[in-house]
Amino acid sequence: MELFYASRVDGTLCYLDGEEAQHCVRVLRHREGDAVSVIDGAGTLYRCELSHADPREAQARIIESIPSWGSHPYYLTLAVCPTKNIDRYEWFVEKAVELGVDRIVPVIGERSERRVLRTDRLRKIALSATKQSLKAQLPQIDEPVSVQAFLDARQDPAEDLRLIAYCFEGDTPRQSVVEVLRDYVGASVTVMIGPEGDFSPSEAAAALSAGFRPIHLGPSRLRTETAAVTAAEAVYLRYL
Repeated sequence: MELFYASRVDGTLCYLDGEEAQHCVRVLRHREGDAVSVIDGAGTLYRCELSHADPREAQARIIESIPSWGSHPYYLTLAVCPTKNIDRYEWFVEKAVELGVDRIVPVIGERSERRVLRTDRLRKIALSATKQSLKAQLPQIDEPVSVQAFLDARQDPAEDLRLIAYCFEGDTPRQSVVEVLRDYVGASVTVMIGPEGDFSPSEAAAALSAGFRPIHLGPSRLRTETAAVTAAEAVYLRYL
């Protein structure tokens, strides 16, 4: 099933521009009257008929709309420190989107070796993975923030499950992510994953003060991107 992303939906029409229009018209050679499937990035799938086959801006007339198409029954935020090798972080974004994630926040820790990244490229990767995995909801990709700024922003009364994974043992024992998720009855989960050098003890303490619970992801020592995907998969499997 080929999906296209609409830059905007206006009344009875979906508009495809840029790469989406070129892919539809020039690469796949769709013409007026062809049936096409379009997502709006906000959760709705539109079954359409191509009404204007222009590679600069194609238009598709809406035949049917299907809200919450390809959705999952939870809201997952992954706050993950960028990896030194950006290819690894881009791999994480792709795989997390395929599994099901709602928000990705690049957080910069005290031990982070990479502090700058192109969120525009991450959003393109997320869009491609959204279409490939047959979803209509495009995840939110935030601009990078410090660990402390992210924790400060999480100081709210929302009843979500807040988890932080790190490798050392502190005063509060770490629990298995599987065990914690099994006992959780809500549907909003936030997981923080540190950089190659792990979160610092002070960052971990700040997270616990902000309501986060310390977890581990099993006995293996995982790379940052592997840990993040493992956490996403644990949530995905919990709600099957």
